[in-house]
Amino acid sequence: MTGLVAPEVARSWLLVPGRSPELFDAAAGSPADAVVLDLEDAVPAPAKPAARDDVIAWLRGGGQAWVRINDATTSFWTDDLAALSGVPGLRGVMLAKAESGHQVEATADRLPEGTRILVLIESAMGLEAAPEIARAEGTFRLVFGSGDFRRDTGMSDSPMAMAYARSRLVITSRAARLPGPIDGPTLSDDPDVLEREAELTRSMGMTGKLCMTAERASYANVALSPNTTDVDWAEGVIDRLGEDGRNVRDGSDLPNLAKAKKITELARMFGIGRSR
Repeated sequence: MTGLVAPEVARSWLLVPGRSPELFDAAAGSPADAVVLDLEDAVPAPAKPAARDDVIAWLRGGGQAWVRINDATTSFWTDDLAALSGVPGLRGVMLAKAESGHQVEATADRLPEGTRILVLIESAMGLEAAPEIARAEGTFRLVFGSGDFRRDTGMSDSPMAMAYARSRLVITSRAARLPGPIDGPTLSDDPDVLEREAELTRSMGMTGKLCMTAERASYANVALSPNTTDVDWAEGVIDRLGEDGRNVRDGSDLPNLAKAKKITELARMFGIGRSR
């Protein structure tokens, strides 16, 4: 599935350590909608130059992926951008630990025009600056770095504790006309936990999820996709109201028609049909 789903609606974003090139091909062939080769947290400082070389070699050899680069307050950020700029196969970058719109714009200035930037919000300062970051030149989607955010704020990982941060990223993304934000990863392989946390991501209005393993990607894909019941409902609404809304009768019809059209478009992108 990797590479076949538009990044605007990509559900599962598989993080792969940049110092593990033996995993790159398998990740690219996994069920994940997008692959992110990680040069930041997954790579200790002494190993970063070699990991960067491995990532670039794989991209130049025909691979396609996003790359998580180091944050703008480090020298590694400059090195990452200088090495990655113009490399074939680079689908975009993920900027770690962003805390201002200026950091995003400075990143965009060092990359070819139009390069997409996923921006990680990982601190209280980053969350406070989220509206500025969302409107910065180059910002493509916001990403919730939930683990570092908890470390920065001292909050627990309970849904209640994290609700404000998730909601703010959803509302900020919508206000800036960005695609829905990408939630942080689940750190368990328990199927019940994976399903529950993926459903939480969906319920909060987030439309993507970071994944640490390929196996976990399938849970995000299911939760963040319309199911056959949704598709049945959507196509029924369109049949009843008309694609152009010619049969609209009351105030609830237009919102339902808009929702139905969105569901059918996502179902088409993800290859989901009606139940019958």
